[in-house]
Amino acid sequence: MIQSVNSIPAFDIKQQYASIEAEVSAAVLEVLASGRYIGGPLVEGFEQQFAAYHQVTNCIACNSGTDALYLALRALEIGMGDEVITTPFTFVATAEVISAVGAKPIFVDIDTTTFNLDLQQIAAAITPQTKAIIPVHLFGQPVDMTALMAIAQSHNLAVIEDCAQSTGASWGGQKVGSIGHIGCFSFYPTKNLGGCGDGGAIITNDPELAVRLRVLKEHGQKNRYYYEEIGVNSRLDALQAAILQIKLRYLDTWNKQRQAIAAYYQQFLSRVSGIIAPQELAGGVGVWNQYTIRISSEGRNGTSATYRDSIRSQLQERGVSSMVYYPHPLHLQPVYQSLGYQPGQLPVAELACQEVLSLPMFPELTHEQQDQVIYTLDKVLSAEC
Repeated sequence: MIQSVNSIPAFDIKQQYASIEAEVSAAVLEVLASGRYIGGPLVEGFEQQFAAYHQVTNCIACNSGTDALYLALRALEIGMGDEVITTPFTFVATAEVISAVGAKPIFVDIDTTTFNLDLQQIAAAITPQTKAIIPVHLFGQPVDMTALMAIAQSHNLAVIEDCAQSTGASWGGQKVGSIGHIGCFSFYPTKNLGGCGDGGAIITNDPELAVRLRVLKEHGQKNRYYYEEIGVNSRLDALQAAILQIKLRYLDTWNKQRQAIAAYYQQFLSRVSGIIAPQELAGGVGVWNQYTIRISSEGRNGTSATYRDSIRSQLQERGVSSMVYYPHPLHLQPVYQSLGYQPGQLPVAELACQEVLSLPMFPELTHEQQDQVIYTLDKVLSAEC
């Protein structure tokens, strides 16, 4: 029987909070009573734990994943006249920070099966002005970092890993974020490791970069009231650090639950006609921040997006919520018109934006709920045939 409308949300962070409410409440009250809300031992302790989790030497906490990327570019002295290669199929922050430091984003098309950068197209995009590559481990699925690092090393390029959606994922047995020169993370509440507000972190094994990152995030000061360069104010507050310390202990368990949910989807959605299920690369372990399918519109009238949006609306009417990440590729956004990209230039990313649909995904999602998602999707697609 189909349940009431909105019975299955696309994500649900309230259940996760309920499972650790007592621990979080005690930690928050302790912080409030301490009067130490900015910096201090809680933030330092989280930095040490997050670095240890990734087996790196340095973690620098900051106030968002966007700032993490921005600070990484600043620390690498990337700016006016430089070019940075990245994907057009991601949240705007990845490209936004490149523009914010005065550099130029160079968009490379994506792989048809993983949604990540098509590594075979990177070499053709490299010019004398290219200084770095920002791969995005999109939806929690790792990029082939072995191949990417080989490309970067052969052209002397820095690699900044955007791990906003992939905390805990790995490539070749190594956690993402620890493979490139710098790894950047978001602790937005819906991430695999999400806080109760904004937050971010940067990890690196380069001690000089770590020092520079700390200077930049504290107004450009190494010593109090002595400013060496123009920086920003980007700090993780103690309340978020206390919450994230607790959640970090559960991260692997929650990621395993996400992996089990994805495997269940894979098992049954492979039988549903009209969809293309996501694929994992051998060598990688994904953590499924999103479970994103493609709604194939082959042989149908109208645009792919129109068909996908119709399917999404019908699911919503039957009580299954979903999300579209992302409806418009970055290279065709108004803000990047001046770069001169034309429709059809990056066709895989453009088609993905018209076909993708992210199904409900959160650690507490039950098999019964998944059964309803699968049954409803199958019924809606069958009615369209």
